[in-house]
Amino acid sequence: MSRREQKLAERADRLAEERASKLAPGELLEPESPWAEKPGRKKPAGAQPVTGQSLDKGATKSGTAGGKKGGKEKAPPRPKELYVPPRGWYGAGGGRVGYMDPPTMWRATTVQACGMWPFAAGSGSPMTGVPLGQHLFTGATVCGDPLSWFTRARYISNPSLFMLGMPGLGKSTLINRMLIGLSATGVVPLVLGDLKPDYADTVRALGGQVISIGRGRGGINVLDPGAMGSAAAKIGGEAGEVLKAEAHGRVLNMVAALITIVRGRPMDDHEQSVLSAVLHHLRERTLPGHTVLLPDVLRVLTEGPPRVRAVTLDRGDDARYRDAVDPLHRSLLGILDGPLGDTFASETSTHIDPDAPAVCIDISGIGEADTQLTAAAMLAAWSDGLGTVAACHALADAGLAPRRWFFTVLDELWRPLRAASGIVDRIDALTRLNRSLGLGDAKITHTLKDAEALGTDADRAKARGFVERAGMVVCAGLPKTEMEDLGKVVGLSRREIELVSSWSSPPGWGVNGEDEEPPGRGRFLIKVGGRPGIPIKVAITDAERRLHNTNTRWTPNEQTLEEAVAKATGQVQRAAQEGPPPFPGGPGAPGIEAPGRWTA
Repeated sequence: MSRREQKLAERADRLAEERASKLAPGELLEPESPWAEKPGRKKPAGAQPVTGQSLDKGATKSGTAGGKKGGKEKAPPRPKELYVPPRGWYGAGGGRVGYMDPPTMWRATTVQACGMWPFAAGSGSPMTGVPLGQHLFTGATVCGDPLSWFTRARYISNPSLFMLGMPGLGKSTLINRMLIGLSATGVVPLVLGDLKPDYADTVRALGGQVISIGRGRGGINVLDPGAMGSAAAKIGGEAGEVLKAEAHGRVLNMVAALITIVRGRPMDDHEQSVLSAVLHHLRERTLPGHTVLLPDVLRVLTEGPPRVRAVTLDRGDDARYRDAVDPLHRSLLGILDGPLGDTFASETSTHIDPDAPAVCIDISGIGEADTQLTAAAMLAAWSDGLGTVAACHALADAGLAPRRWFFTVLDELWRPLRAASGIVDRIDALTRLNRSLGLGDAKITHTLKDAEALGTDADRAKARGFVERAGMVVCAGLPKTEMEDLGKVVGLSRREIELVSSWSSPPGWGVNGEDEEPPGRGRFLIKVGGRPGIPIKVAITDAERRLHNTNTRWTPNEQTLEEAVAKATGQVQRAAQEGPPPFPGGPGAPGIEAPGRWTA
């Protein structure tokens, strides 16, 4: 009902009520004639005025019957009907209704409501994947994740997600929900380098494996083939040899990455050949069940076996051999005796379990300022994790294990990108090959400007390509200038830019309650290609809130808080029993013999 119609209905109700108040007791109200005299209303031609009783055709103005002679008798008046306003009487107890209640909305599947299908209208929000939240405008449920939209719904051509947003707006909380939902469908979440940590508690709750890396916490033997070596031995034959060669290449690249971190520049080509010969020599002479360590590489370089000397082209001259291997020898000594030695010079503390429902490699114990160790730990975690993925797929191809899908998370993308250039190449390769690897990924950072802080133009170009190749782009609250830059890449409308920019506003100055949140927390815009964005509102459960708290250092420890309260309570009780202390210089104070207590 429009505003004008509502006013006309209220006016009609008031007029009817006024007419009813003027009636005699017991008299009924007759409906008002449409030809009643009203200001501004013209009476139709030939229309007769209508009063409280009807007149016959021969009635005169005085209301008497026809002519003086032979006139008909007066017709009896029609019975009057009780008139009730359509929305009830005015006043208390009148039952007046100010507005009509909207109909109740229900959602059901085509199986549950098969007799009512097809509906006249439906919701435009996707319903495939992990339930994320409600549509911000329609209230419809929105579901989605990179793997489901790639495999089942076919909405995207690349199972990857890129998320941007200001700190504290719930980016990792949304990814945490995807981890839980995907784990329920059989997908294996892999957090290869948890920097805070944000996902360790969730992985533990899912029954997964949490591996801690850092000084005094645990280490990774970069020369250990890990799951790929075990899978190659189990497969055997030509396929096993191919997997062994792949494992050798991964180990070689990992050692080269560590040397690059220590030197600050890549290895020379002849040094890589020497290192490859050393690794082959060690594999051939190591007994089954034993692993090779970095000190073993130094020992082989010192001995100089014929296979290694042949690569250096020393031609039997020890001086030429030493000149060829000494730079590599010095770099390996720098790894073992430098900041990386305790973490990468010994056996792997905990191997990744290929059958685990989820895996998290926790590197939060490494300090923020230790960029070299952070970069090395990230590279080693990615190398070990992706090697496990390759081993699982090789076993599935051979029919020795079921097919499994994996979902990797790289949170705080800016930090590993700045730590080492090798990470950029690995992530760049992952975004191009994850379809063939059976691996979905989610990358989280704050702004596009994080890519501009990289050291070389090549790394900056590779980092900008992450957004362009992402199947899904999710935006939390961002400044307007950042949204305009992002709109050049993913195609944002002016309305979408203004909506997401409004989510970056801080709360008001009057906010002082614990439950108050920034206006943009939990709000996201999902963009897929050139389609209109889907704004959603995520409401987390109590279980998710307990598992995922990125402000743990700002949250009081409950046990410590209880102990402090108990201690303060005990001090107050003892003070009440002992009474107030003596006033300095007064009776009862030290040096005063007269006993007594002072009072204020």
